[in-house]
Amino acid sequence: MGLSIHYSGKFNPKASLTEMINEIKDICEVYQWKYKIYETEFPKTGFTKLYNNNIYGISFTPPKCEAIPIEFLSNGRMSSSNYLKIFGFSDNKDYQKYLYGTSVKTQFAGMEVHAVVIHLLRYLSKKYFINFKVDDEGHYWETRDMEVLKSNFKTYEKLLDHFCIGIQTFPVQAGETIENYFKRLIKKINLNTEKGEG
Repeated sequence: MGLSIHYSGKFNPKASLTEMINEIKDICEVYQWKYKIYETEFPKTGFTKLYNNNIYGISFTPPKCEAIPIEFLSNGRMSSSNYLKIFGFSDNKDYQKYLYGTSVKTQFAGMEVHAVVIHLLRYLSKKYFINFKVDDEGHYWETRDMEVLKSNFKTYEKLLDHFCIGIQTFPVQAGETIENYFKRLIKKINLNTEKGEG
Protein backbone atom coordinates (compact mmCIF):
# COMPACT_ATOMS: atom_id res chain seq x y z
CA MET A 1 0.00 0.00 0.00
CA GLY A 2 1.33 3.42 -0.94
CA LEU A 3 1.65 5.62 -3.98
CA SER A 4 3.66 3.82 -6.67
CA ILE A 5 4.90 3.98 -10.25
CA HIS A 6 4.37 0.92 -12.46
CA TYR A 7 6.26 0.62 -15.74
CA SER A 8 7.10 -1.83 -18.49
CA GLY A 9 8.81 -1.93 -21.85
CA LYS A 10 11.70 -3.30 -23.82
CA PHE A 11 15.26 -2.17 -24.35
CA ASN A 12 15.85 -0.57 -27.75
CA PRO A 13 18.24 -2.94 -29.61
CA LYS A 14 19.78 0.10 -31.35
CA ALA A 15 20.75 1.70 -28.01
CA SER A 16 23.71 1.01 -25.73
CA LEU A 17 23.04 -0.67 -22.39
CA THR A 18 26.47 0.35 -21.10
CA GLU A 19 25.80 4.00 -21.98
CA MET A 20 22.44 3.90 -20.19
CA ILE A 21 23.98 2.36 -17.08
CA ASN A 22 26.73 4.99 -17.03
CA GLU A 23 24.20 7.82 -17.35
CA ILE A 24 22.11 6.50 -14.47
CA LYS A 25 25.23 5.88 -12.38
CA ASP A 26 26.30 9.50 -12.92
CA ILE A 27 22.87 10.76 -11.83
CA CYS A 28 22.98 8.54 -8.74
CA GLU A 29 26.38 9.92 -7.80
CA VAL A 30 25.12 13.50 -8.14
CA TYR A 31 22.15 12.73 -5.85
CA GLN A 32 24.25 10.42 -3.65
CA TRP A 33 21.84 7.54 -4.23
CA LYS A 34 22.97 3.95 -3.77
CA TYR A 35 23.01 1.85 -6.93
CA LYS A 36 23.69 -1.71 -8.05
CA ILE A 37 25.01 -2.59 -11.51
CA TYR A 38 24.16 -5.93 -13.11
CA GLU A 39 25.36 -7.23 -16.49
CA THR A 40 26.44 -4.32 -18.70
CA GLU A 41 26.10 -5.97 -22.12
CA PHE A 42 23.36 -8.14 -23.57
CA PRO A 43 24.34 -11.52 -25.10
CA LYS A 44 26.00 -11.26 -28.51
CA THR A 45 23.22 -13.41 -29.99
CA GLY A 46 20.79 -10.52 -29.60
CA PHE A 47 17.31 -10.70 -28.11
CA THR A 48 15.65 -14.09 -28.34
CA LYS A 49 12.27 -15.28 -27.10
CA LEU A 50 13.82 -17.21 -24.21
CA TYR A 51 15.81 -15.61 -21.39
CA ASN A 52 18.69 -16.78 -19.24
CA ASN A 53 19.40 -16.43 -15.50
CA ASN A 54 21.05 -13.01 -15.77
CA ILE A 55 19.78 -9.50 -15.16
CA TYR A 56 21.05 -6.61 -17.29
CA GLY A 57 21.04 -2.97 -16.24
CA ILE A 58 21.04 -1.09 -12.97
CA SER A 59 18.89 -0.37 -9.93
CA PHE A 60 19.13 2.63 -7.64
CA THR A 61 17.67 3.63 -4.30
CA PRO A 62 16.79 7.20 -3.32
CA PRO A 63 16.38 7.79 0.45
CA LYS A 64 13.17 6.35 1.97
CA CYS A 65 12.33 4.72 -1.36
CA GLU A 66 12.24 1.19 -2.67
CA ALA A 67 14.97 0.22 -5.11
CA ILE A 68 14.10 1.43 -8.61
CA PRO A 69 15.00 -1.22 -11.16
CA ILE A 70 16.02 -0.27 -14.67
CA GLU A 71 16.64 -3.93 -15.33
CA PHE A 72 16.08 -6.27 -18.24
CA LEU A 73 16.10 -9.94 -19.07
CA SER A 74 18.34 -11.30 -21.82
CA ASN A 75 15.35 -11.11 -24.21
CA GLY A 76 15.41 -7.32 -23.77
CA ARG A 77 12.16 -7.09 -21.81
CA MET A 78 11.99 -5.01 -18.64
CA SER A 79 11.81 -6.98 -15.41
CA SER A 80 13.77 -7.09 -12.15
CA SER A 81 16.07 -9.43 -10.28
CA ASN A 82 13.31 -10.05 -7.73
CA TYR A 83 10.70 -10.84 -10.38
CA LEU A 84 13.12 -13.17 -12.15
CA LYS A 85 13.69 -15.10 -8.90
CA ILE A 86 10.00 -15.27 -8.01
CA PHE A 87 8.29 -15.69 -11.39
CA GLY A 88 10.97 -16.39 -13.99
CA PHE A 89 11.28 -20.14 -13.71
CA SER A 90 7.99 -21.11 -12.13
CA ASP A 91 5.94 -23.96 -13.55
CA ASN A 92 2.86 -21.79 -13.07
CA LYS A 93 2.14 -20.20 -16.49
CA ASP A 94 0.01 -17.48 -14.88
CA TYR A 95 3.15 -16.08 -13.24
CA GLN A 96 4.55 -15.03 -16.62
CA LYS A 97 2.25 -11.97 -16.62
CA TYR A 98 4.02 -10.75 -13.48
CA LEU A 99 7.51 -11.23 -14.87
CA TYR A 100 7.53 -8.36 -17.35
CA GLY A 101 7.45 -4.85 -16.02
CA THR A 102 8.02 -3.59 -12.53
CA SER A 103 6.89 -1.07 -9.96
CA VAL A 104 8.28 1.07 -7.19
CA LYS A 105 6.63 2.66 -4.18
CA THR A 106 7.67 6.31 -3.81
CA GLN A 107 5.15 7.19 -1.07
CA PHE A 108 7.71 7.58 1.71
CA ALA A 109 10.41 9.17 -0.46
CA GLY A 110 8.18 12.19 -1.11
CA MET A 111 6.83 13.98 -4.13
CA GLU A 112 10.14 15.61 -5.11
CA VAL A 113 11.83 12.20 -5.48
CA HIS A 114 8.74 10.91 -7.29
CA ALA A 115 8.97 13.79 -9.77
CA VAL A 116 12.71 13.23 -10.35
CA VAL A 117 12.09 9.53 -11.01
CA ILE A 118 9.31 10.36 -13.49
CA HIS A 119 11.57 12.85 -15.31
CA LEU A 120 14.34 10.26 -15.44
CA LEU A 121 12.00 7.58 -16.80
CA ARG A 122 10.74 10.01 -19.44
CA TYR A 123 14.30 10.83 -20.52
CA LEU A 124 15.40 7.16 -20.56
CA SER A 125 12.28 6.07 -22.44
CA LYS A 126 13.04 8.39 -25.35
CA LYS A 127 16.65 7.29 -25.63
CA TYR A 128 16.79 3.65 -24.55
CA PHE A 129 13.35 1.99 -24.43
CA ILE A 130 10.66 0.90 -26.85
CA ASN A 131 7.03 -0.02 -26.11
CA PHE A 132 7.39 1.82 -22.80
CA LYS A 133 4.29 2.25 -20.63
CA VAL A 134 3.85 4.00 -17.29
CA ASP A 135 1.02 3.87 -14.79
CA ASP A 136 1.80 6.67 -12.34
CA GLU A 137 -0.52 6.66 -9.33
CA GLY A 138 0.55 10.26 -8.69
CA HIS A 139 -0.58 11.22 -12.25
CA TYR A 140 2.57 13.29 -12.71
CA TRP A 141 3.68 11.28 -15.77
CA GLU A 142 0.68 12.42 -17.80
CA THR A 143 0.07 15.88 -16.30
CA ARG A 144 3.55 17.17 -15.36
CA ASP A 145 1.64 19.14 -12.74
CA MET A 146 3.16 19.31 -9.25
CA GLU A 147 -0.19 20.40 -7.77
CA VAL A 148 -1.82 17.21 -9.07
CA LEU A 149 1.06 15.17 -7.64
CA LYS A 150 0.80 16.98 -4.29
CA SER A 151 -2.94 16.29 -4.12
CA ASN A 152 -2.43 12.60 -4.86
CA PHE A 153 0.30 12.29 -2.24
CA LYS A 154 -2.04 13.87 0.32
CA THR A 155 -4.81 11.43 -0.63
CA TYR A 156 -2.53 8.42 -0.20
CA GLU A 157 -1.15 9.77 3.10
CA LYS A 158 -4.70 10.17 4.39
CA LEU A 159 -5.59 6.63 3.32
CA LEU A 160 -2.51 5.23 5.05
CA ASP A 161 -3.31 7.19 8.20
CA HIS A 162 -6.87 5.86 8.22
CA PHE A 163 -5.64 2.33 7.65
CA CYS A 164 -3.03 2.51 10.45
CA ILE A 165 -5.50 4.03 12.90
CA GLY A 166 -8.05 1.43 11.89
CA ILE A 167 -5.68 -1.45 12.62
CA GLN A 168 -4.81 0.07 16.00
CA THR A 169 -8.40 0.77 17.08
CA PHE A 170 -10.48 -1.83 15.23
CA PRO A 171 -9.69 -5.31 16.63
CA VAL A 172 -10.07 -8.66 14.93
CA GLN A 173 -13.20 -10.46 16.10
CA ALA A 174 -13.04 -13.98 17.51
CA GLY A 175 -12.95 -16.54 14.70
CA GLU A 176 -12.68 -13.87 12.00
CA THR A 177 -10.39 -14.63 9.05
CA ILE A 178 -7.76 -12.03 8.15
CA GLU A 179 -9.48 -11.54 4.78
CA ASN A 180 -12.85 -10.83 6.41
CA TYR A 181 -11.16 -8.55 8.96
CA PHE A 182 -9.63 -6.40 6.22
CA LYS A 183 -12.92 -6.27 4.31
CA ARG A 184 -14.68 -5.08 7.47
CA LEU A 185 -11.89 -2.58 8.24
CA ILE A 186 -11.93 -1.08 4.73
CA LYS A 187 -15.73 -0.82 4.83
CA LYS A 188 -15.47 1.06 8.16
CA ILE A 189 -12.74 3.39 6.79
CA ASN A 190 -14.84 4.14 3.69
CA LEU A 191 -17.92 4.82 5.82
CA ASN A 192 -15.99 7.21 8.08
CA THR A 193 -14.46 8.97 5.07
CA GLU A 194 -17.92 9.49 3.52
CA LYS A 195 -19.13 10.98 6.82
CA GLY A 196 -16.12 13.31 6.86
CA GLU A 197 -14.66 11.81 10.03
CA GLY A 198 -11.08 11.78 8.83
